[in-house]
Amino acid sequence: MKLNGQTVSRETQERLERFAAHFEKWAKSINLVAPSTRQQFWDRHVADSAQIHQLSPTPKTWIDIGSGGGFPGMITAIFLAEQGEGWVHLVESNNKKASFLRTAIRQTEARASVHAIRAETASAEIESAKAMSARALADLSLLLGYAQPWFEADPEFRAFFHKGRDYQREIDKARDQWDFDLVKYESKVEPGSVVLEISRLASSSAF
Repeated sequence: MKLNGQTVSRETQERLERFAAHFEKWAKSINLVAPSTRQQFWDRHVADSAQIHQLSPTPKTWIDIGSGGGFPGMITAIFLAEQGEGWVHLVESNNKKASFLRTAIRQTEARASVHAIRAETASAEIESAKAMSARALADLSLLLGYAQPWFEADPEFRAFFHKGRDYQREIDKARDQWDFDLVKYESKVEPGSVVLEISRLASSSAF
């Protein structure tokens, strides 16, 4: 099996297939992703999410905010299961989706835990991490606000955010409030979309 041109081990493939079956079962009763995208599960959701681990494969502690149907956080946690190191804190305030994520972890033996809390309060519960991810959650300015406590605590902290075709507008708006270093990776799944890697975040008012 290959995702984005990279070979996936049999062990990880089997975990992803268990996750897919579990996802399909739950998606019949709760809205885990937009219904119009369910038939594109592997390309639209799994391969897209896999880009995060592929861009930053070294095992580490992640915070995935707005985890929802498990993208990208559960996919990262499944990859980490094979490595036997690293961890993903899945932050999801919707209790039904949080229940789905907990059972998905048991089904796949993913290296993750679920926090049924709001993103803006997560830093009080999850004190230490090395990276953050989020997909289809909020405007970049708001995401950076969520991430600020971890950036302040660790100068090596990184954030990886999926963004669609309107990403440049979000970047320009965010720079009115924030100063940060940025690397843009063209999506291997969605033409015109990107993954943004943010580092060295600081409030513009500090300059």
